[in-house]
Amino acid sequence: MDIQFDFTNRIVMVFGGTTGINFGIADAFARRGARVAVASRKQANVDAAVERLTASGGDARRFVADVRDFDSVTAAFAAVHMEWGEIDVLISGAAGNFLADVNSLSSNGFKVVVDIDLNGTFNVVRAAFAHLAPGASVVNITAPQATIPMRYQAHVCAAKAGVDQLTRVLALEWGARNIRVNAICPGPIAGTEGLERLTPTDDPGGSTAITTVPLGRLGTKDDIAALAMFLSSSAASYISGAVIPCDGGGAIDSVKTGIEEAGRSLAAAAQADS
Repeated sequence: MDIQFDFTNRIVMVFGGTTGINFGIADAFARRGARVAVASRKQANVDAAVERLTASGGDARRFVADVRDFDSVTAAFAAVHMEWGEIDVLISGAAGNFLADVNSLSSNGFKVVVDIDLNGTFNVVRAAFAHLAPGASVVNITAPQATIPMRYQAHVCAAKAGVDQLTRVLALEWGARNIRVNAICPGPIAGTEGLERLTPTDDPGGSTAITTVPLGRLGTKDDIAALAMFLSSSAASYISGAVIPCDGGGAIDSVKTGIEEAGRSLAAAAQADS
């Protein structure tokens, strides 16, 4: 059985929607008739994403906005609202990550990730509220680090735990306006910068991660996009405040093994060079 989604003329905004998982989400909505606005802090990435979306027949707009800058985020929402009207679907997916154990993690390094992942999510949802349509769907992109402690990921664990709780609080506070707020927690996803950056250098294909996935394969961008569309469809009209894993059944450790092995490899290389 296959599910067909139709988002014709729905207004969708995707923060971080120029690469990886988030571009896959933007593309999926565009292919199903939505008007899609993508926002990211790099002009080149934004331009390339919109060119790809329009080349496949999508109706897309581009915005340069750094999620750490509340004013630039607010301006992007105001521009979308002015041109297209209220926003039906909001995807907040901007994120930062790198490998570092706590003793080699600088205060600034910790702050950068918290600023992008947690403060950035707050800036996006806070600025969005005035422009969301009644019945809108908000989907935050979180990570397994929110609930699973991992070596070399203290900064991400702290930031994403905040994103999960923010998601639940927003569901409580915005439910009266029939705005639903959920989060997707991806496992190891093929063809993403995250998989390349957070796996051992001698394992670019993510085979270490596959060993911990019960379904025996890496996820795809389409897997995440399908869940985002489901959560934004009428089929999920009574789902709010949920943090949903999309990880092939490996919620306990779907990415932990690969990340910690990559961290150990990085630490050993650094020690050898010193």
